Amino acid sequence: MLLGRMGELNQLNRYYAREGSQIIVVYGQKHIGKTALLKQFCDGKPADYYMARSCSEREQVFQWGRELNGWENREAGFDTYTDILTALVNGVKEKKVLIIDEFQNLLKTGSAFMAELVSFVQGQNVLVILASSSVGWVENSMLKKMGEATYGLSGLLKLRELKFKDCVDFFPAYTKEQCIEVYALLGGLPGLWSSFDQQLSVKENILQKMLSRTGPLFYEAERLLTEELRETAVYNTLLASIAGGKYKLNDLYRHTGFSRAKISVYLKNLMELEIVEKIFSYGTEDNANVQKGIYRICSRYMHFYYKFIYPHMSALEGEPAAFYASYMEPDLKSHVAEYFKVVCREHMEELNERRELPFVYDRAGEWVGKEGSIDMVAQDEEAHTLLVLCNYEKPIMTYEAYEALQACAQKAGLRGDHIFLCSIGRFDEKLYLEAKVKKNLYLISMADL
Repeated sequence: MLLGRMGELNQLNRYYAREGSQIIVVYGQKHIGKTALLKQFCDGKPADYYMARSCSEREQVFQWGRELNGWENREAGFDTYTDILTALVNGVKEKKVLIIDEFQNLLKTGSAFMAELVSFVQGQNVLVILASSSVGWVENSMLKKMGEATYGLSGLLKLRELKFKDCVDFFPAYTKEQCIEVYALLGGLPGLWSSFDQQLSVKENILQKMLSRTGPLFYEAERLLTEELRETAVYNTLLASIAGGKYKLNDLYRHTGFSRAKISVYLKNLMELEIVEKIFSYGTEDNANVQKGIYRICSRYMHFYYKFIYPHMSALEGEPAAFYASYMEPDLKSHVAEYFKVVCREHMEELNERRELPFVYDRAGEWVGKEGSIDMVAQDEEAHTLLVLCNYEKPIMTYEAYEALQACAQKAGLRGDHIFLCSIGRFDEKLYLEAKVKKNLYLISMADL
């Protein structure tokens, strides 16, 4: 079952329905679900798939031709990419789909492929999908590498992480609370979700899949860094430092001993890979109460790894259950709480799209103060303001939390025209009474999400 990708599927079908040939780039980080999407799209259509290797152009042509002719025939008999492309569409009357996965491997070793591809598709009836899981390369190096062949592209389609509601659909055997834990640990990556067994509890999955050295996810962070980056020692240092609470450039400088210039370059690379993000408080950069220039690990799996596993690697020589009890259990709830905020923001976005909020906002963010934060701030063109506070850790959301939000709003210079309180637990009686009196105060429970 394809979850959360109907928009992308429809977009691919629109490309396919166009007359003549098209070349499009479909990309997204590893485990984002490209393969599932493309497989669904190709259902019922004549299609061919090739996984590009990291090798020379000559070896690439040989391997592709070898696959085309069958593995038994080691002498493929194809001299150029054009020979292969011609053989792939030969005799096909309806529009053909050609998927070339990890196509960056074709471009990194030479310019022949794109030049031959753009020339070949002219006069053909083919949809060529160039797929890649190297987000940083596509967004920062691809166009320069393609050169004039860029003009032959019909479009780009970036796959974003799936939403919490898709996670709930993916794990029908789990409660919403369990799905929040999974979403906090693995993000919106269905490729990682498939590693979990719904017949096991979330804790049992963590022990078997993430903390065991034989588990499918134990080495995932290391694999990602070594595939995409060099000098992994520097990146490990920075990621471990951020996960350990060193959020600002100056804190990283003092802790690591690296120069500020070096740190900035390496952080830029991590941001291009969507591992790290830089946070700016909503609309109040000049406010004296706001924190400026904060870095966070935005990849949820990588955050988990560098917060819990990397700093305690030696302890994993023992039993995963003992490791979990000592190093994870005390801080896991506060860790998940950070991503419960993401769930709440997604809920607000959905309400906004359905026009079920007091006004339709067109910009949103968070306010990060030196003393306290606002989990979400949203405004429309007329500066109507919506504030959101989320509670995951405490069993009851209290009136005092509501007052603290109002205090933060005052420090931020924001007026709360409408205030939404989201809680995984219940609300205290004073809040219920306040919400009955004040029509701009809304209480959102777990059942609403």
